[in-house]
Amino acid sequence: MAIGLVVTFFCFELNIEYNLDLTFLSIAIIFPLVFTIRSSFRRREKALEHLSEFRSVLKTLQYFFMSSDKLTIEEKAEIENILFEVNTKSLKHLENEFYDVHELDQTLHKVIEFTISRPETIPRNLRDKIFRFMKDLHESIENAYAIHAHRTPISLKAYCELFIYAFPLIYVPTIIFSIHISHSQFIIYGLVLLTQFILISLYNIQNQLEYPFDDVGLDDIKLGSFKMDR
Repeated sequence: MAIGLVVTFFCFELNIEYNLDLTFLSIAIIFPLVFTIRSSFRRREKALEHLSEFRSVLKTLQYFFMSSDKLTIEEKAEIENILFEVNTKSLKHLENEFYDVHELDQTLHKVIEFTISRPETIPRNLRDKIFRFMKDLHESIENAYAIHAHRTPISLKAYCELFIYAFPLIYVPTIIFSIHISHSQFIIYGLVLLTQFILISLYNIQNQLEYPFDDVGLDDIKLGSFKMDR
């Protein structure tokens, strides 16, 4: 916003003004900015869907194992702890901007090892159901991590930020030319500051939606809601 004030001051001092179609600004700045906000919001909604599926699959697997009459109490406790570990580690990794999913993959493999190593106590029809739900579990986790790792293209964000900084250079002389009112400097200063504030606010909203798992922004996803023992 300081750039807007400085540019406005020098435009008045040097009598710089010109007539430029402001439709150019909507194409160059507003459209890409709104596009990135909509894309970030869609990713947030998709992430909510995948996390909901993630928790529901884990709970279903828990019910499958707990309902087995052939598993001992110790075995049920073991697989339940593994499922809780998968749940906890997955959500913990999503909170961090930099992460390594190798440890999580090993934890997921424990579920398969537990199932395969007990052919006598886990019948084939139950194993088949478990494997189908494991596929859904892997898919939901991979989709959530894909959203976490691959966000708005950096080049598009840089483009939007560049034009927000360059905006006063285009907008101020045009608005000075358009408003022919004596002693209207305060009006123009106000319009420039208001418009700059709106653009910066939109960019900050997009930037907050860009990281839906870090629990920093007001609209971030509450990962605690997807814990098995919530």
